[in-house]
Amino acid sequence: MSLIISERWHHVEKLIDRFCQTDQVPAIALQVTVGEESRHYFRGRQRIADQSETLSLDAIFLVASITKPIVVSGILKLLEEGELLLGDRVKRFIPEFGCAGKHGITLRHLMTHTSGLPDMLPDNQELRAANAPLSEFVQQICELTPDEPPGRIVQYQSTGIAILGEVISRISGLSCADYLRQSLFEPLQMHDTALGLPENWTRGDNPRVDRIAEIRIPAELDVESHWDWNSSYWRQFGAPWGGLLTTAADLGNFAGMLRQGGRFQDQQILSRQTIREATRDQLPSIASLSDAARQGKGWGLGWQIVSACNSDYYGDLLSRSAYGHAGATGTVFWIDPDLDASAVILSTEPQEPHGRYLSRITNGIVSSIDPE
Repeated sequence: MSLIISERWHHVEKLIDRFCQTDQVPAIALQVTVGEESRHYFRGRQRIADQSETLSLDAIFLVASITKPIVVSGILKLLEEGELLLGDRVKRFIPEFGCAGKHGITLRHLMTHTSGLPDMLPDNQELRAANAPLSEFVQQICELTPDEPPGRIVQYQSTGIAILGEVISRISGLSCADYLRQSLFEPLQMHDTALGLPENWTRGDNPRVDRIAEIRIPAELDVESHWDWNSSYWRQFGAPWGGLLTTAADLGNFAGMLRQGGRFQDQQILSRQTIREATRDQLPSIASLSDAARQGKGWGLGWQIVSACNSDYYGDLLSRSAYGHAGATGTVFWIDPDLDASAVILSTEPQEPHGRYLSRITNGIVSSIDPE
């Protein structure tokens, strides 16, 4: 059974201390589980302007694209209930999507970033500046022409995950946020997790909204404060590709479920076989993808498969069985089955494109593990 070596773990804590004390990163929340042992570590400031350590142990973070595989997990719940197949064409559920060369796009294409859709809408910033609702984004995605036919390229795309959120809504009759809450967050006791800021988080003497850690907005993105990551608009928007609000502890519950083959306490949230399928590289099974298109890439169903070629955010030492996802707000979530380990690293310092701080923390975590 894998164990944490305490003296090596102290190096992880010192590294986080240095990042926060020198203001390289305003705040970091860490939740790590190795074998049956869990450790957490919190450092930094709840608000950027704070002058001292103020990050609470129950701080809530906007985790950006870690949202994507969780939305995909909602699709997998519907698959287990017999509502859909991975090979189903998207237009079966959203008829207006099946135009402009998108007729052949399947749910599997969206889940593996092989649909040919672009990452963002061409007028993404204009829509956000206008505080457009999610429905407007979905409508414009339905009208898009893909960059390539489905199954030809591997191109990271938030637009495809937005469509998966709409599929969830059309099948379940609930908003994507409500479906995820009922089918995943409540059973997993993720009580401080929501896709988009719920109204009840703003009420009461100690509203939960006050626990949301403020993100340091990079200069190149600091255009208009009314639609940036810290704005009420974006927090409430609930983007299926990046709007999840959650805590390190709650994501630790999600990681524990995955590590236990879909089981959490006395409930089977997802089947063991579903987890296996979601976390294996799907790209070799897509016959229309060339070897060149697959080179250096690996995608399960929503999850990125970690390799030496795509180690940004994940460091240099994870096993080739590892999988996870990162977020543009400065977050990463990974599971390494070979090490029997998982980590949730949440920060408020955007680190694209390489996640340098997160990678260094991950290297320290892996170095502290005795895999015997």
